[in-house]
Amino acid sequence: MSEAYVKRLFAILLDAVTDKDPQVQEQVCGALCALGESQPVEALRACEEHLRLHEKLARPYRTMILRVMETVVSGHVGELGEDVARASILLASSEMTRVKELVCDWQQAASNVLVAVGKRFISSVMEEMLSKFQPGVLPHHFVVQTLANLSVSNVFGMVPFLTPILNTMLPMLSAAKPDSMRVAFCCALQRFSESTLEYLADLDQAPDPTVRKDAFATDIFSAYDILFHHWLQSREAKLRLAVVEALGPMSHLLPSEKLEEQLPKLLPGLLGLYKKHAETVHVSKSLGQILEAAASVGSRTLDVQLDSLLAALHAQVCVPVESSSPLVVSNQKEVLRCFTVLACCSPDRLLAFLLPKLDTSNERTRVGTLQVVRHVINSAAAQMEVKQPFILSSMKLPLLDTNSKVKRAVVQVISAMAHHGYLEQPGGEAMIEYIVQQCALPPEAEPQKLGADSEAPEADSVRAISVSTLYLVSTTVDRMGDVLWPYLLEFLIPVRFTGALTPLCRSLVHLAQKRQEAGAHALLIHYNGNATLPSPYAMTTRLLAVSSSPYLGDGRGAASLRLLSALHRDIHPMLGQRWATAIPLLLEHLDGYTEETLSRKEWEEKLLTFLRDTLAVVSDNTWICQLSLEMCKQLPNYNGTPLEKNFLYKCIGTTLGAASSKEVVRKHLQELLETARYQEESEREGLACCLGICASSHLDDTLAQLEDFVKSDVFRKSAGIFNIFKDRSENEVEKVKSTLILCYGHVAARAPRELLLARVESDIFRNMSQCFSTKVLGIKVETKDPALRLCLARSVCMASQAICSSSRGSSFQLLRKPELVAQMMEFIKAEPPDSLRTPIRKKAMLACTYLVSLEPALEGQAQADLIHSCLHGVMAVLPEPEGVDGHQEPLYLDTVQALKDLLTSLLQRNMTPQGLQVMVEHLSPWIKSPRGHERVRALGLSACLLQYFLKHLHISALVPFHNLGLLLGLFSPRCADLRPATRQEAVSCVYSLLYLQLGYEGFSRDYRDDAVEQLLTLRDGLGHPEPSILFHTCHSVAQIIGKRLPPDQLISLLLTLFEGLGDPDKNCSRAATVIINCLLKERANVLLEKVPEIVSVLRSKLQETRGEHVLQAAQHSVYVLAARHHVAVVSSLLGSPLPFDSHTCTLWRALAVEPGLATQVLGLLLEKMSRDVPFKESRAFLLSSTPDRVATLPPLAATCALYEVASAPASGPAVLELYPQLFAALLLRVSCTVGVQLPRNLQAKERKSASSGLASRSLEPCSSAVDALQAVLLRGGNDDVVQHMELEGGWQLLRTSAGHEEGVTRLASAMAKFAGPRLPLMMKALFATQSSVYEIQRVSSTAFLAELLSSNMVNDLMLLESLLDNLLARQKDTCACVRRLVLRGLANIASGSPDKVRAHGPQLLTAMIGGLDDGDDPHSLVALEAMLGLARLLDLVEAWDLRAVLLHVAIRIRPFFDSEKMEFRSASIRLFGHLNKACQGDCEDVFLEQVVGGLAPLLLHLQDPQPPVAAACRFALRMCGPNLECEELAAIFQKHLQEGRGLHFGEFLNTTCKHLMHHFPDLLGRLLSTSLFYFKSSWEDIRAAAPMLTGFLVLHVEAEHWPQVDLEQLLAALQLLLKDPAPAVRVKAAETLGRLVKFA
Repeated sequence: MSEAYVKRLFAILLDAVTDKDPQVQEQVCGALCALGESQPVEALRACEEHLRLHEKLARPYRTMILRVMETVVSGHVGELGEDVARASILLASSEMTRVKELVCDWQQAASNVLVAVGKRFISSVMEEMLSKFQPGVLPHHFVVQTLANLSVSNVFGMVPFLTPILNTMLPMLSAAKPDSMRVAFCCALQRFSESTLEYLADLDQAPDPTVRKDAFATDIFSAYDILFHHWLQSREAKLRLAVVEALGPMSHLLPSEKLEEQLPKLLPGLLGLYKKHAETVHVSKSLGQILEAAASVGSRTLDVQLDSLLAALHAQVCVPVESSSPLVVSNQKEVLRCFTVLACCSPDRLLAFLLPKLDTSNERTRVGTLQVVRHVINSAAAQMEVKQPFILSSMKLPLLDTNSKVKRAVVQVISAMAHHGYLEQPGGEAMIEYIVQQCALPPEAEPQKLGADSEAPEADSVRAISVSTLYLVSTTVDRMGDVLWPYLLEFLIPVRFTGALTPLCRSLVHLAQKRQEAGAHALLIHYNGNATLPSPYAMTTRLLAVSSSPYLGDGRGAASLRLLSALHRDIHPMLGQRWATAIPLLLEHLDGYTEETLSRKEWEEKLLTFLRDTLAVVSDNTWICQLSLEMCKQLPNYNGTPLEKNFLYKCIGTTLGAASSKEVVRKHLQELLETARYQEESEREGLACCLGICASSHLDDTLAQLEDFVKSDVFRKSAGIFNIFKDRSENEVEKVKSTLILCYGHVAARAPRELLLARVESDIFRNMSQCFSTKVLGIKVETKDPALRLCLARSVCMASQAICSSSRGSSFQLLRKPELVAQMMEFIKAEPPDSLRTPIRKKAMLACTYLVSLEPALEGQAQADLIHSCLHGVMAVLPEPEGVDGHQEPLYLDTVQALKDLLTSLLQRNMTPQGLQVMVEHLSPWIKSPRGHERVRALGLSACLLQYFLKHLHISALVPFHNLGLLLGLFSPRCADLRPATRQEAVSCVYSLLYLQLGYEGFSRDYRDDAVEQLLTLRDGLGHPEPSILFHTCHSVAQIIGKRLPPDQLISLLLTLFEGLGDPDKNCSRAATVIINCLLKERANVLLEKVPEIVSVLRSKLQETRGEHVLQAAQHSVYVLAARHHVAVVSSLLGSPLPFDSHTCTLWRALAVEPGLATQVLGLLLEKMSRDVPFKESRAFLLSSTPDRVATLPPLAATCALYEVASAPASGPAVLELYPQLFAALLLRVSCTVGVQLPRNLQAKERKSASSGLASRSLEPCSSAVDALQAVLLRGGNDDVVQHMELEGGWQLLRTSAGHEEGVTRLASAMAKFAGPRLPLMMKALFATQSSVYEIQRVSSTAFLAELLSSNMVNDLMLLESLLDNLLARQKDTCACVRRLVLRGLANIASGSPDKVRAHGPQLLTAMIGGLDDGDDPHSLVALEAMLGLARLLDLVEAWDLRAVLLHVAIRIRPFFDSEKMEFRSASIRLFGHLNKACQGDCEDVFLEQVVGGLAPLLLHLQDPQPPVAAACRFALRMCGPNLECEELAAIFQKHLQEGRGLHFGEFLNTTCKHLMHHFPDLLGRLLSTSLFYFKSSWEDIRAAAPMLTGFLVLHVEAEHWPQVDLEQLLAALQLLLKDPAPAVRVKAAETLGRLVKFA
């Protein structure tokens, strides 16, 4: 490429810099940088020339060009010659200093160019800069800034120039008046100082190792004098900060004596700036550098200034740190750095200043001071080591502060102390205790003391920080091991440290493990008279108790168990082996659950088992007694945690049970009874459990102790004679009684069964009764306290259950049984009948359940009263609203279950039909209740009782089930109850009754009757059925009953059902009717003698209920009349007003009862519908362009009538006989009524009925025809066709003009799929429509026949030839739509009969080619159909037939590639792909030319805005691949262009062009010319893709083929494209221009 071309390329891009779109600008700059990578010298020259020639170019654009220059120079500074560098320096210098005012972006860009060049050509840059940096003349702002930046970017190159620069600069400082200029000088002095310090630090690598700091001292001091004494006093804050930033590094270059001399003024001056600036980080940083410089020379001035320094710095550190303000955070770091310097210089004075600050109550002061203390502990450890006692003693007051921020700071200080040995000193234990106190804070509510000016607390809570600190100190600071162990053990027991148990246990476990590693067999705890350490019994009790709530406190259960495991040797020497297996199993159990899923009962039982095993292993009565004593001692500690206290009671009971000393057991039980807090329900439960567990081993002692307590003064209510309870109220006495009763219940439940029976009446039930009731003046007075009642019910339940579970329970005579049952009944009656709030009812019924199974048996009246009371206590309870998840309250469910258990227990004592009848009689009022919830419960109970009776049925002799009919009559009508649950339970009752009958007939229990088993299926279908299904189910149930009912039970069943006709539930009444009719029909042969009675009963019941007899009679009359005179009946009914009312419709349906009559009626209606004209045309307005079509009435009436007849189920045979004629006639009726209106009078009727909500079906002509067609299909057995059409939306399409054709197509597809055998006669009927005068009928029939060809059913039925002939005959139809549908049908052969395509190939191809050339279709829709059809047929025709038309088709479809219509582009491109596929890599050269010619359009249309077109291009390119005879290209097309795979277009195009240019370089010119054509495309995406294709082609072409590229044309086109209105196009044009660098 010539130099002129390169210049032009740069010129085009540089001109494009002025584009308004930022993305285009960015891409242009990128292209310039890319060109600069290849031609850096030319790039710099072009940029320099452009800026020089365009003096008026706006500054933003000049800035961009200068940035391009900086990028090029930065990457290729080593390749630049002196001349180019010089030119760039001069240009950048000129640009930078062209205007005196500051234009930051522009001048900064120029400065950056100079800095980039200066990395190599420092001398040239400095020469230029010094030329503009003349003595006596104030330089440009950016000249100074450039010098400053140069000193940083090229330290070794710049430092030698600093002396002359400083010599020139110093006189200027006094002359510099603008603040901006002074700021620049300050920045320069700061950078000069920093670079000098860096140079001096690396002298061994410096070019001149003789440079010394002294060489700069004088000049720096002179500059310092001006900056500090003059400029620092400026009112401009920015200047003051610049001075401060410069003074820091400058202080290191000052002579030591000068620095010492200036410090008395310098330090106060800097400190004074703290009050003037909000952002003080620069002041603090500079101050830190000055302090370091002063400390390095051993300045004595610091001592004098120390107080003021400390005060100012302390004020800064007390500023609250905002996490969102990085400047404040940075300032804190710099201030702490200053404190480090001062701590190293004057540790005594620093602490003397800081430590008293800790005594203040101000939050900020205390927090800031603590931060400094922590910092100096860490950063000046050597100086602080001797000060440890003073620092520790100063922490007393901060330890008492309750402010959260102070606490966090204190914890951080303690953490630092731990790492440096402070906690080993006296007073260190107080720090550890403080950490533990903070760990014990509740995580959800830490105490806050936030003042009005205080900030929100930090994200990390005090507790979280403390927990982390304790663990880190325990595990990472080795020297803390002896400090923390065993001291941390002292915090395990006190209640106030409960919240810290988890972190304490974790730390202690770690410390214990380290000690075990050091001494494997030694004890970990050495008491040595240390009374503060907890005993093994105390630790065992504490850790076991808190483990009962394992997930509290961050999982203290697992932590406590691990600590127990670690301390096993100290707890007891015998426990190691047992605990080594038991504790891991407990931990594993915890790991398998969460707090929500863990069963507390199961977990507590596991812990109690663990305790029992532990006691068994120890087997030392003294140890066990000591442990029980400690457990009792710790009980008050858990007053605030009832669950854990309850568990501890159980532990006490377990431990006492293991003790062998009866005196100890009695003593502890007495103490527990005397000290218990009876007002707390959980404590009452815990105490009762404790005594129950203890009784399992010490029954007599436990009962004796309870007896003694019952005889105590607690039950004497006379004033002044109370003993230990003299201060308790009457209510509290009731609580004590409740507890004692509960204790007796638990004792009975846990007592050894062999000892229980002898004591249950005399010791347990007697004392229960004594505690429950009190005698006043010899009269027995019972309490009304519900808690006391519940306790008695529970205890009676537990005791009676224990008796039943005894081996001698069945023969045991419980003399108190009637009394106890009566007591429980009183409890049930006392409860409110309509609500369920307490479990008293449940417990009382459970108690009765166990009691009734004991001897002696209850008397009949007592049993009836019990059943009555329990039913009234449960059945009438109002239903609770279901929970969120649809479940009922557990209390209600448990209560109902208790009732079931009780009734079952009562039934068990009389397992006879009579006993069953008694139970059902009790339930009968509830079964018939008008309240639904009562019926549901009653049926549920009945089903439960019948199932139990059936399960336990034992028949020793064949006896009749005499009340079967009565029971079936009661339950069977409930199969239609309004409530689904009632219906299902009723079926279950019938099911059980029928199997009971079979059992009484002698069948075995495991016999299964097929008919009866059907009831289960029927029951499952009764959940939410339709009403018709519901009564059909009742009929089925009646049939099954009729098959299995003994003849002697039938009349009693019918009489019971007759009574059910008056049921208030209408559904049940109708169900009774259905069952009666079914039974009469099924079993009439056995009712001969009873007919008069049955009829009499029916007549009386029919008088009470209304039926539809009149309408039924009318239906019968019409049927009889029509059997003789069907023509007249049909004519009369057709004369009825439209729309038909419900009675007329019913009469029409009556005509379908008999098949012969129905066939005659349908024939008449077909003739009426087809003979008359379907519509008349009229103009509603004289000027209207098209006439309105109005339906004629006779065909409309016939259509509506046909629907009604076909809707009747009995019309099935008649519809099947006339099916082809009906289908064809109705399809044509639908087509010719699309868009047809009703007459005006009928429109008014339709609107009126629609507004009143009475219209069940539309009278609109097309809709009525569609409805009739649906009815015929349904009645003809083609339900699947109707459903398929409904799912596909076909019926709706049939009704609309726009979708009618598609609706017909879908109907044909459904008929071929589901009704194939009926097609021959239907086709014959439709062939006759070829000559129809109505164009829409020809279109519909053609669409239907065309779609049939897509089904193989046509071929199977040998209809293909006739169907093809009929369609080909329609090819010359005057209607373009018919011709288009013919082509579609011919193409459908490819789907329906692909094996027949070869035989008809020439005929099909001729038709398709004719469609491509169809000139009578202005919209080319026929040509589009031809392209779509050819795409389907090409793979199936003979290769020879295809080869003859291949080129013609390719040429004919090529213009459609760029059609404005998406459908044409997509179809033509996809057909092009099929043409390539058909060639199979063996195409003639003339066709290959077409392939090559289409390659570029296909690649570009991959970016087509329409996805179908892009998908077609993917397919076509994949098919073109093999014909190009390039395996790489074919592989790329296959890999990247698969359907559904995402495409990175740029990457794909790049790879494709690479292989194209490698294998077909001669195509370059042709491809470029095609690509240039698309530069003018109307689609933005394709205009953007065209330059991409061009760029990639150019990128990959070899040099010998460059002549094919017309650079002039290409540059001109791209230059024009840079002015495209779409930014995306301009971006790609700029990108392509960047690729043309290859030609440079």
